Amino acid sequence: MTQAARMLRERLDGEGLLVAPFLYDALQAKLAQSAGFEAVYMTGFGTAAARGYPDLGLLTFSEMVQNVRWIAGAVDVPVICDADTGYGNALNVMRTVREYEDAGAAALHLEDQVWPKRCGFLEGKEVIPLPQMLAKLRAACDARRDPAFVIIGRTDALQPHGWEEVERRARSYLEAGADLVFVDGIRTLEDLDEYGRRLGDLPLLYNGQLLPTAEIEQRGFRLMIHSATLGAVFSAVRGVFDELGRSGALGDTGDARRFADMLELLGVSEQLELAAKYER
Repeated sequence: MTQAARMLRERLDGEGLLVAPFLYDALQAKLAQSAGFEAVYMTGFGTAAARGYPDLGLLTFSEMVQNVRWIAGAVDVPVICDADTGYGNALNVMRTVREYEDAGAAALHLEDQVWPKRCGFLEGKEVIPLPQMLAKLRAACDARRDPAFVIIGRTDALQPHGWEEVERRARSYLEAGADLVFVDGIRTLEDLDEYGRRLGDLPLLYNGQLLPTAEIEQRGFRLMIHSATLGAVFSAVRGVFDELGRSGALGDTGDARRFADMLELLGVSEQLELAAKYER
């Protein structure tokens, strides 16, 4: 049983909401850990965007696994990962689970979209037949070698089919062995209320930023993957480049202090001391 998976399982079985911010690289993961977050979430949208692609199923399985490896290797907290549709049928899902485990993930979610998938907040989504998704989830549960590894069943049925189908699928996913249920595409407070009303007796994941984390906790959710961090990073970086391009300089950025902070976060002193140990 790996430490990260055990930590995540124990935290989810405990009290209160676990918040995992969206991120797509190891530096962001280190920053999140240093800010005190108990888990982080590797976003598929962000992983694709960092490579210049939209979230339309254009990234490959191997590219996603490599990013899991970079992020999980950089932090001690559990990494919860987007695994899209599992990249094929039940057999592909089994390999996906094992490769994500080997890369250091503590959890992954599998969605019921057809492939190529698209971002959960885009229109035009389609979902596979329920029996196919149940087969994928059973295969995922059978494939995990670490019993603490968390399997999350995600449904994107809300936009194409409505709440009745969402509820049918969500309950079936839990019965098939999923540890948590994830209904994606929650755009409004009305949908958030309906999510809790229909499925509040199940262990639920919420993806979004409609309410502060304290209010999400009050609604009984076990896990929140906080998507606002992704947009905030985008806005901040674009603002810096816009200012530099417009004025030819940046304002008081505190470069010396920030550079020192980066060196500390990355453990430069410790690494140099370790190198010196073997050079003596």
